[in-house]
Amino acid sequence: MDVVLLSRLQFAAATIFHFLFVPLTIGLSTLVAYMETQYVRTGDETYLAMTKFWGKLFLINFAVGVVTGITLEFQFGTNWSGYSAYVGDVFGSLLAIEATAAFFLESTMIGVWVFGWRKLSKKAHATVMWLIAGASTLSAVWILIANGWMQHPVGFDIQNGRAELVSFLQVVLNKFGWMIFLHVIAGAFVLTAFFVMGISAFHLLKKQQVEFFTRSFKIALFTGFVAAVLVVVHGDFHAAHVAEVQPAKLAAMETLWETQPKAPVYLFSIPDEEKEANLIEIGKIPGLLSFLAFKNVDAEVRGLKEFPKEDRPPVFISSLAFKGMVGLGTYFIFITLVGLFVRNRLTEFPLFLKIIMFSIPLPYVANELGWILAEVGRQPWIVYGMMKTADAASPVDPVQVAISLAGFILVYGLLGAAGFYLMAQNAKKGPVPVEEEV
Repeated sequence: MDVVLLSRLQFAAATIFHFLFVPLTIGLSTLVAYMETQYVRTGDETYLAMTKFWGKLFLINFAVGVVTGITLEFQFGTNWSGYSAYVGDVFGSLLAIEATAAFFLESTMIGVWVFGWRKLSKKAHATVMWLIAGASTLSAVWILIANGWMQHPVGFDIQNGRAELVSFLQVVLNKFGWMIFLHVIAGAFVLTAFFVMGISAFHLLKKQQVEFFTRSFKIALFTGFVAAVLVVVHGDFHAAHVAEVQPAKLAAMETLWETQPKAPVYLFSIPDEEKEANLIEIGKIPGLLSFLAFKNVDAEVRGLKEFPKEDRPPVFISSLAFKGMVGLGTYFIFITLVGLFVRNRLTEFPLFLKIIMFSIPLPYVANELGWILAEVGRQPWIVYGMMKTADAASPVDPVQVAISLAGFILVYGLLGAAGFYLMAQNAKKGPVPVEEEV
């Protein structure tokens, strides 16, 4: 393998692993803040126990996520020096703001929250948790604006052979970045909801702490249903924007080869990139892609053959990630809708609880598929229409990258195993009585 592919694999491994922890950090910090606020407002100590139990799982998840996130920024210098030299003026400013304004605030406030029990007033302590939730979300804002710029670059001029920032406001208000942000945040709350519901279902099946876990389940259930609907609704708006600025990605997502009006959606298809056709097409719905992209069933949608082969994204991976994400998104709405009907008699439906418990990994899969679609669908560009990935890699020895890739996988594997083991053990143990905790 050449250095470009090895560097891509290394960045993909780091990103995929890091993104296992980011959505739960965003979503669970908000739910814990809500639970602590309810405790302050009502004085109900069940909410205090919920704050401490789910807060402990949040802290474990955050710790592992931080370690894996730090290495990502280093890779821009070690593996992608061409990229850093060409667009560092724009991209670097966004990462710097994320690190100094958002991540610093988040980390500091977490320390205050952990050591602030009995040192701060109840209201101040709950406020700190809201600051953590806000900082987590703010961190996502800057990272996704940076990614949005890579998907749809704006606000720059090419001067002296590199991109120089001319409008910070235009970069910050980039529609693509905000589209990604809204989709990712909604997906984070879906993941968090299934995480909380799944652990609650485990204990409800064992009839343990029924009041505690029923209340936790219901909070997560309402959160999950609303977020799942928002993911689908927003996904529709985002797809329309992709059709406008990244038509090759849209065509790859839907395995559309020919430019045509009344472009169809296939419920299932397997593309053959060599033959520039689909091997299998099932469930053809004429005009649906035209409608989803342009809100007009007669609209013409550009097919993959409109683009040179070297400028097309990998079709099979893009379509598989997209169809998988859509299928899981539909499942999340359906199963949470069922949950709303049985929410007051949860222990009477053990099959439903088992389905929820075994569904914990599915939002993780959906979030990763979304990330894969965003990044693979942008190829062969690292900055869409401006700089190709092959031109961005550092001129380093492939053997060095291969060795570091193996090291990353080994270390991340151990970190991930330790993190998920700790979360599983604490989740299985259940809440500690408040008087023993403080």
